[in-house]
Amino acid sequence: MVKTKEAILIHYQNQIQAQQNKVEGLVKKLNQVSLSRLGVFIAEILIIALIISQGYHWIMGLLLCIPVLIFMVLVKKQVSLQGELRYARKLFWIYQNEEHHLVDRKNGYDDGTQYQDEYHPYASDLDIFGPLSLYAVLNRCKTTKGMDLLARHLEGPLERTVILERQGGIEELNKHIDDTFHFRAQLQDHESGQLGIIEHKLAHELELQLRFIHAKLLRAYVAFVPFLTIGLLITGSFLGGVWWNLLGLVAVFNAGLTFFNLKAINQVYYGFSGGAELLRAFSGTIEWTERVQWKSKYIRDFFQPEEDSTPVSRQIKQLSSIIQAFDARLNIIVSSFLNLFFLWDLRCTVRLDKWYTSSSAHILKGLYRISQFEELISFATLNYNEPAWVYPQIQEKFDLKALDLGHPLIEDGKRIVNSYSLHEKPTVDIVTGSNMAGKSTFLRTVGVNMVLAFSGGPVCAQALSLSIFNVLSYMRIKDSLNDQTSTFKAELNRLKMILDSTRVQRNSFVLIDEMLRGTNSRDKYLGSKVFIEKMIEQQTPTLFATHDLQLSEMESEYSFSVRNYHFDIQIADGEMHFDYKLKHGACKTFNAAILLKQIGLSLKD
Repeated sequence: MVKTKEAILIHYQNQIQAQQNKVEGLVKKLNQVSLSRLGVFIAEILIIALIISQGYHWIMGLLLCIPVLIFMVLVKKQVSLQGELRYARKLFWIYQNEEHHLVDRKNGYDDGTQYQDEYHPYASDLDIFGPLSLYAVLNRCKTTKGMDLLARHLEGPLERTVILERQGGIEELNKHIDDTFHFRAQLQDHESGQLGIIEHKLAHELELQLRFIHAKLLRAYVAFVPFLTIGLLITGSFLGGVWWNLLGLVAVFNAGLTFFNLKAINQVYYGFSGGAELLRAFSGTIEWTERVQWKSKYIRDFFQPEEDSTPVSRQIKQLSSIIQAFDARLNIIVSSFLNLFFLWDLRCTVRLDKWYTSSSAHILKGLYRISQFEELISFATLNYNEPAWVYPQIQEKFDLKALDLGHPLIEDGKRIVNSYSLHEKPTVDIVTGSNMAGKSTFLRTVGVNMVLAFSGGPVCAQALSLSIFNVLSYMRIKDSLNDQTSTFKAELNRLKMILDSTRVQRNSFVLIDEMLRGTNSRDKYLGSKVFIEKMIEQQTPTLFATHDLQLSEMESEYSFSVRNYHFDIQIADGEMHFDYKLKHGACKTFNAAILLKQIGLSLKD
C-alpha cells in the first residue's frame, strides 16, 4: 500500500519525537555518570586520607584500587553514551530536515550553487542548480563526489538502459528508506572535502611517504623496543642503579630517532589527522551496503569481486583503528611518553604500512561506493517523499505523452497540472497568452520533468512516456558588463548554441521563451519566424512561447508542422482570473491594457 504524504509527515514527526526522547534520556544518563565519577573520585580521596591517618595495610591498598577500576569503567561508559548521543542528534536532524522539506520545501543540504553555469544548454533556465532549484530539492549528499555525481546526472540525459537500471535501483533503495536515514546520519558531520583528501592520499601519496619505514634495521628496532623498555623497567624495579640509567639512555635514543624521522612521520600522518571517527562512520555506511543482498543491477554494479576475502568495511575499520592510535600525538604529554619508551609514531607508521600492503585493491572503490549510494539515496528520498509521482516510461522511438504534468518545485496546493503530447512527428508548438498566464512556467514544467526523467528519477505527473531528448533552452537571457555583451548579443550567442547543437544532435528538444527581446518588433517577428522555419526544416520538436500573435498564423502555412496552444485569462468586473490551463489554438485575450490601467496608463484605440 502506497503511503500518503500526510502519513509520511506523521512518520517523520514520530521519529523526531522518538529521537528527541532518546537525546533527553542519554543526557540524563550522562549526567548520572558524571555524578558517579565525582562520587568515585571523592571515595578515592577518602581512602587515601584513611591510609594517611590509619597507616597502610594491604586491605587499604585493595580498597584503593577499587575506585580506580570503577572510574575506568565509568569513563568507558561515558564515551559510549557520548557516541550514542551524537548519533541520536544526527538522526534527529535527518528526520527534522525531511519534515521541513515536506512542510516548507527547506533542505539543509548543499543547494549546488557551485554548479551554476549560464552557458549550460538548460541548467540556468530550468533552475537546476542554486537556491530554490531542483538540486536543492534533491540533494542528500555530504561527500564532494556524491554531490558531483548528482550534478552530472542532472546536466544531461543518460542512456536508456542506464535510466531504466537507475529506476530499479532507486525503487529498491526506497524499500530500505529507514536504513538510508541511518546511512545519512553516519555521514552528517562529514565535511564535503574530507573524503577526497583521504582518497587522494591513499591513491597518490601514501605509498611514497611510507618508503622510509621499509629500512630493515629501523623496522626491527621498532618491533623490539617495547620488549626492551618493559624489560629494563622490570629489571630496574628490582635491581635499580645502572638499569635505570640504561632505560634513560634508551629513552634519549628513542627521542633522537623520532626527531630524526619526524618530517617523514608528519607527511604520513598529514591528511589522516582526526580522521578516525570519520573513517569509522565510512566503515559503518559501507558495512550496511555489504550486508544487503541487492537485487537491482545498477546497485550490484557498485560492487566488484573482491581480490581479498576481507570486506572493505573491515579494512576501513582497521585503518580507523590505526589512525586513532596515531592521534595520540595530538596530546603532547601522552605523545612524549609513548614516543620516548615505545616509539609510538614509528610503530603506528609500521602498522599503517602493513595495512597498506595487505589492504584490498578495491579500497578506493569502496570509499567511492559511499558517494554512489548517497547520490542514489537522494532520488530514493524524493521518491519516498512524493508518493504520487511516477517513474516515466522511456521509449526508444520519438515520443512525449504527459498526463497531468506539474512543476516539481511548486508546492502541492499551488501546483497546476497540464497534459501535453507531441505529434507522432516533430512539430513547433507555439504557445501564446497573456502576461503571467503560465507560458514560462509550462515550458519549465516540461523541461524540469525531462531532466528528472533522464536522470532516472520519478517525475511530477500522473503518467509520462517519452523518448530521450537533448534539452536546449532559451529563456533567461542577460547582458554582461564584464564580457561587454549586450542583451541582443547574448540572445544571438544563445541562438547560435541552439542552432549548432540541433544541427548535430538529431534528438534535440528546444524550449524558447519570447525570442529576441533586445531588438525592435519587426526584426523580432522576422527573426522568430525564420528560426521556427529552421526548426521545421530540421524536424526539431520545439515549444515556442511568445506574445506575438502573428507567429500563430504560421499554422495555416505549415499545417502539419506548427500547432497552436495558449494560456488565457478570464476578466470579470475588470478583474483578471488565471486558470493556468493549457488550451488548443491561439490566444484571443490579453491583459497588458488592464495592467497598464492599474498603474495609471490607459491605452487609446
